[in-house]
Amino acid sequence: MPQNDYLLTSESVSEGHPDKICDQISDTILDAYMLEDPESRLGCETLATTNFIAVAGEVRGPQKVYGQIEPLVRDCVRDIGYEQAGFHWEKLKIMNLLHAQSSDIAQGVDHSDIEKEGAGDQGLMFGFAVDETEDLMPAPLHYAHAILRRLSRVRKDQQDLSLGPDSKSQITVRYVDGKPREVTSIVLSIQHFDDSLSSLDVRSIVEPHIRKTLPPEWITKHTLWHVNPTGKFVIGGPDGDCGLTGRKIIVDTYGGAAPHGGGAFSGKDPTKVDRSAAYMARYLAKNIVAAGLTNKCTVQLSYAIGVSEPQSMFIDTHGQNRVDTDKIAAVLCQSVDLTPRGIRDHLGLGKPIYQRTASFGHFGRKPDDEGGFSWEKTDLASELAALL
Repeated sequence: MPQNDYLLTSESVSEGHPDKICDQISDTILDAYMLEDPESRLGCETLATTNFIAVAGEVRGPQKVYGQIEPLVRDCVRDIGYEQAGFHWEKLKIMNLLHAQSSDIAQGVDHSDIEKEGAGDQGLMFGFAVDETEDLMPAPLHYAHAILRRLSRVRKDQQDLSLGPDSKSQITVRYVDGKPREVTSIVLSIQHFDDSLSSLDVRSIVEPHIRKTLPPEWITKHTLWHVNPTGKFVIGGPDGDCGLTGRKIIVDTYGGAAPHGGGAFSGKDPTKVDRSAAYMARYLAKNIVAAGLTNKCTVQLSYAIGVSEPQSMFIDTHGQNRVDTDKIAAVLCQSVDLTPRGIRDHLGLGKPIYQRTASFGHFGRKPDDEGGFSWEKTDLASELAALL
């Protein structure tokens, strides 16, 4: 029997977190290649530490972009807001170690018939949706992201508050009868430049914004608050902690409310099914829930390197389905091509849309006019609802 009364915790990290800086740099470089040539191939990893950034990986794309890497990195760091002594966009030493894509990998992906292109790697990918929020995302992660998005805007609009770009949030939600009812714990660590600020001072700055983000009835007299619980947080970003691409995969997806296949997203072009198939799995799960076929859905896809067709598709409606899952799968397989090229075409992934995904989560966002977050559309819902 499923557990109906429980606590679930999720965390988020801001755009100034060391790992998220690296994700944004990797995706900024990917966007530059996709803008010049939508068929570019890239697997880009970034490392950041005190006034140093290294970019490494494999690429097949226009040579002109290679020469733009350093200014792209500096602009990205500047836009995030780093002008600190230990991490400053102008003073950074940047090492570019990108090299040509392996011919062994390329031969598995390339095909004379573009529709038969193989997957760029083996692996399993999960998508998830649940009707706890308007965006069909788990409530703890939804609000953990929302708090940091609001504080990011506050930091940029009210610079006199002395808030820095590096921050983390964590929300624990009590579920009753399987539904979110109360926030039992709020944890926030946020960088500040005024060395004299105490934890209580920082709480007085951020608490009004947190309260405006969360449902007011969810914060009670029993809610525990931990704001900068270690004390001051002045040294932040890569000067305080080394950053790497792909280390925040649970923040990027469902906050621990659903399984994860293990592959990271940022810096990977759409032939890498770690990314593109995870986007497709979310798209399928979200449309199933949006169609009213279940309150919660997990979709798993799996692939073999060099093979175009998926090895499996599994749909789990967590015992809440109103329609047989075999019927759901049949409709989806008729409506969506699950090969890497089919996913790319269906979701329009051959565009420079990736840098915007690299902070505040890849899911639960609004589709935009430039094609970003296309996997959040619910355009299959009406077709699926006909099964009811």
